[in-house]
Amino acid sequence: MELLIGAGNRRDKVCYQPGNEAWTDLVTLDIDPRARPDVLHDLEVLPLPFADNQFSEIHASEVLEHTGRQGDWRFFFDQFAEFWRILEPGGVLCASCPSWRSVWAWADPGHTRVIAAETLVFLSQAAYAEQVGRTAMTDYRDRYRADFDVTWSQDDGESLKFVLTAVKPSRHPEADR
Repeated sequence: MELLIGAGNRRDKVCYQPGNEAWTDLVTLDIDPRARPDVLHDLEVLPLPFADNQFSEIHASEVLEHTGRQGDWRFFFDQFAEFWRILEPGGVLCASCPSWRSVWAWADPGHTRVIAAETLVFLSQAAYAEQVGRTAMTDYRDRYRADFDVTWSQDDGESLKFVLTAVKPSRHPEADR
């Protein structure tokens, strides 16, 4: 099954892996009933209304910048931990959002946070371990135990697109606690 969050009125697959251009058992989620989603739900209300390991793919096209608040690290980690929870092992999160260099990252009054390629380091336990103590990044590993590999990312100055692969079990040293 595949989940399209913030579906709105579009049902096209914007980000995909080669050979996987078509939807497979698509479930749509949106806050707006006019979009006629399969699941009417606010992405800022956690937990998400899905079972553990339910989806092989989650797609988030131009929606993540509308959720959370810049600097709200608790929600940031809780939201990505939820995506990790509902993805099956090896499942992928395919996303796009405005680049931090784009005027639209800052000019759209509905945008409440910016995600940069460097932000993705916080979501990978392996990449995180390489950075902590050697860079200025804050250590949130006592809070965040989910784990993704950054499979691919591209920032062309207008849009950041990325694919995260769920690593299960997590490589966090205390993941089972």
